[in-house]
Amino acid sequence: MSNSAATEKVKVKVSDNEHKDMLSDLPDCIILHILSFLITKHAVRTCILSSRWKNLWKRLPALIFHISDFRGFRNKIFTEFVSKVLSLRDSSISLQTLDFENTSSLLEPHVLIWIVDYAISHDVQRLRLSGTTAIAQIPVALFSSQTLTHLTLSITICYGCENLFPESLNLPALSTLELENFTFSVGDNGCAEPFSTFSRLKRLLISHCTVKGWGALCISSATLVNFTMYNDSDDYYKIDLCTPSLCTFAFRGVPYHDISWSNISSLKHVDIDAEVFPYSCYGPPLFLFNWLSEFANIKSLTVTAATLQVLSLIPGLLTFKIHSLGKLKSLRVKIDEIQYGLCVALCNDKLQNVKSKKEAAMIQRAFDLGLEPSPLVPDGVVDFLLQNSPSVEVELVDCRKITS
Repeated sequence: MSNSAATEKVKVKVSDNEHKDMLSDLPDCIILHILSFLITKHAVRTCILSSRWKNLWKRLPALIFHISDFRGFRNKIFTEFVSKVLSLRDSSISLQTLDFENTSSLLEPHVLIWIVDYAISHDVQRLRLSGTTAIAQIPVALFSSQTLTHLTLSITICYGCENLFPESLNLPALSTLELENFTFSVGDNGCAEPFSTFSRLKRLLISHCTVKGWGALCISSATLVNFTMYNDSDDYYKIDLCTPSLCTFAFRGVPYHDISWSNISSLKHVDIDAEVFPYSCYGPPLFLFNWLSEFANIKSLTVTAATLQVLSLIPGLLTFKIHSLGKLKSLRVKIDEIQYGLCVALCNDKLQNVKSKKEAAMIQRAFDLGLEPSPLVPDGVVDFLLQNSPSVEVELVDCRKITS
């Protein structure tokens, strides 16, 4: 080895040691904060670094258990790992965050009970349960936690089953709630009111949820600031919003919901990414048009090119007058690839208005070649949105370039 090569090797070793020393010089609280972002399996492995690190992981403020990080006989290995972590962790330390993700249908239910009971008994503040766990398997103690501020429940739906959201909850500190794949039960008044007891709720996300029967979903909250909704089905139900503090509304998916916007004068920011099913029984997306007609005080509106295409399916849209969007200061249009289902709907809409077989053949060929819709931002729809605020500058964001 040459002298220069040996010198470089020594420099690398010294540099590595310097980095190790710098990390070791950090206070325990900083190191624990860093470790809390790691999967617990990896955080525990730091015990081999030195005597300083041997027991450091036992004071972790966050535990992240994902069964997908285990291979082989992962159900058994995962169960043993969870058992050891919960038994060896310093019980005097409160638990800030617990993230449990189960992708195995064979995992014993008692593992979830261990995890949730441990979290509740250690004053957990943020809790996420995701995967194939059934709602009936979640210990009822979870729904009366006095310390829980953030709760995420994303439960996989089994064929022929439904995940009924619990009717009686006592979560006085809850400020953020995220739900996926739940069915809300309807009371004697024909309404589902699953969030009425949350006196501090500020952020709500419901993803792919529905209402049992033909009832309405009532969201009444004096504190709710941010409401986000994802929907990928054509299940229709009405939503009654009574949210006087609502500032931001975001929607992704198929807009098949009749929303009653009572007392939303505080709403300032709206973000919509709409789609449609090509053969929906509901016809043109009039619900989306009705939503836009209610946004009297919003300052910023973000839409996708797909949303504008969905609006263009409404017959005679450009001739309508709306009395909203008069206080708009910002309009952002995000341009991305149009999904296949919407392309089919747009193609079918054009085919209904052709005047000759030749024209129909040209439209069908353009669709088959992926040339439709063209243009991606339909003519006139942006001007339609700005008819009451024509001086607003439009920002076009090409997301295809960002993600490429």
